[in-house]
Amino acid sequence: MASFEYNITVLTQFLNYLKFEKRYSEHTIAAYQEDLQQFFIYLHEQFSIQDPVLKEMAPSFVRSWLASLKEAKNSARTINRKISSLKSFFKYHLRTGALEQSPMTTIVSPKIPRRLPVYVEQKDTHTLFEHVEFPDTWNGRTDRLILSILYNTGMRRSELINLKESQVNASANNIKVLGKGNKERLIPVSTALISDIKEYIAAKHTLDAPNRVYLLINDKGKQLNPQYVYTAVKTYLSLVTTLDKKSPHVLRHTFATHLTNNGADLNAIKELLGHSSLAATQIYTHNTIEKLKDIYKKAHPKA
Repeated sequence: MASFEYNITVLTQFLNYLKFEKRYSEHTIAAYQEDLQQFFIYLHEQFSIQDPVLKEMAPSFVRSWLASLKEAKNSARTINRKISSLKSFFKYHLRTGALEQSPMTTIVSPKIPRRLPVYVEQKDTHTLFEHVEFPDTWNGRTDRLILSILYNTGMRRSELINLKESQVNASANNIKVLGKGNKERLIPVSTALISDIKEYIAAKHTLDAPNRVYLLINDKGKQLNPQYVYTAVKTYLSLVTTLDKKSPHVLRHTFATHLTNNGADLNAIKELLGHSSLAATQIYTHNTIEKLKDIYKKAHPKA
């Protein structure tokens, strides 16, 4: 980190807005902060700007920084994220009146090659839940429920970690999820999953000083951390699939892809995933198309 002091006020105001008004997660806020600090440091090093004044921000400064990122072999996805951070930052200061025009209006984001979501085959998820043996320990029980909830609901890792007992409605067979931007959504779940959750809660309350707020806890009675969930998912997916990527997000993709492949309405999947627009959900139709292409090539005499 550079040793100079940049205008910390404009950054702090924006980060407080993300935290208290947008209610973004700590992880997301940290990503915004890192992107903006990198930009300010670049301005200082390349243009000797000690104390960036918002009204002096020019598109040329932004383009120069983005060009340096490209030269440093940053991916289009990474550069787009940084562009998004800058756009949000300057848009906020437009709203407050500290800025009359954003330097981002002429900035064009690089195109990102569309990647099909990686997902676990249905036969492999069947193997996971019907044939894989989980240790008869507290962590073993927790790990199985982690995988089951992620696959049955498609929720994000952060949503799972922060899931509270009170968000599970056993009588209505649904789970209330608090998603991005503090948006709530209801996800219907099976009676079998509700039964597993109820058993887990009953067993949890027999532990010494368990956390009774959050649904999932470790063997120390504490709320789970992101690394614990990632490791659990990777460990057990490694037993049933040869996919290179084995993360909680893969189970989210698996949830959506299996629904799509079995004829679920795309708008319904959008609501279940908590997507803000249908465009984000439509990528799952590409998996279906690719699957049909594969079937056609294997089965049609003229393929």
